[in-house]
Amino acid sequence: MKFEKFWSCFQDTPLKGRNAILRGICPQIFGLFTVKLSVALTLIGGVQHIAATGTKVRGESHLLLVGDPGTGKSQFLKFAAKLSNRSVITTGLGSTSAGLTVTAVKDGGEWMLEAGALVLADGGLCCIDEFDSMREHDRATIHEAMEQQTISIAKAGLVTTLSTRTIVFGATNPKGQYDPEQPLSVNTTLSGPLLSRFDIVLVLLDTKNPEWDAVVSSHILAEGEQDNSRSGEDLSSVWPLDMLRRYIHFVKGHFRPVLTKEAERVISSYYQLQRRSASQNAARTTVRMLESLIRLAQAHARLMFRNEVTRLDAITAILCIESSMTTSAIVDTAGNALHSNFSENPDEEYAKQEKLILEKL
Repeated sequence: MKFEKFWSCFQDTPLKGRNAILRGICPQIFGLFTVKLSVALTLIGGVQHIAATGTKVRGESHLLLVGDPGTGKSQFLKFAAKLSNRSVITTGLGSTSAGLTVTAVKDGGEWMLEAGALVLADGGLCCIDEFDSMREHDRATIHEAMEQQTISIAKAGLVTTLSTRTIVFGATNPKGQYDPEQPLSVNTTLSGPLLSRFDIVLVLLDTKNPEWDAVVSSHILAEGEQDNSRSGEDLSSVWPLDMLRRYIHFVKGHFRPVLTKEAERVISSYYQLQRRSASQNAARTTVRMLESLIRLAQAHARLMFRNEVTRLDAITAILCIESSMTTSAIVDTAGNALHSNFSENPDEEYAKQEKLILEKL
């Protein structure tokens, strides 16, 4: 198996192997490491957990990108839709609540139901661009679809429930100038209940940074020259699209990761720490955040091609959620997701971050 051979090359430096995979996500965009990692984790998703009583805890993660114009949000939406084996792309302005959920249509005296975007994307991915320009009551229909993963309808004498096990992937602009002092719900004009349903909310701010601009412009200009020189077989550099798609499909079907004791301890202590210090992000630090942490850690274990969630996965999940907090409780250096680049030797850098986080916990 090609993937097993790939991972055996990177036994000593697993994070380097992970970054080789992540480089294949949206290769035309330079850097943005945090976003690429989040996209990968969201697409892979955790394991659905069904309790003894029959209530389900969803296994799908949701991702929201909030960012200034020109930070590549729609590019990520389009690319994620290509990676998923089933996807629907809509924009906020053109979506009504009927178009997202279900329409009742009269056909020759009979009432029929026609499936909308969220129902069609069942078991796949639903991308919603311009999330903020949706009307308020249309946005409310997403609530149930995101958490309970069903849509209940009572229209025109038809009362049913449809399942929507989708990953919701939203992109939105901040309202006016993004103000770091204010909480997320003020900046995005999205309600608290909706924000708490997103596992990761990434803020991409276009700060003027001359060094970064120089690197990015040279990367974009180099893209045009090297189109013809790529070789498709070498997996250690950049993975091609179909390879990535096969990999994601494979790890989703093959691994069902279980939490180790170490990972459980890290996750629960981080959750308690956030609850204690959550004055700003009250909307985000709910029990849902604990579930998100577990899901992201499981997704990372799958991405790393194994069946148990170790401390590494728990800490990566924490780093992902940290970058989505406006005021972070632990990592002061989380900073702006836009300027996160791929590091040369990620394993050493990770060791530093792990030490930092474990000290705080």
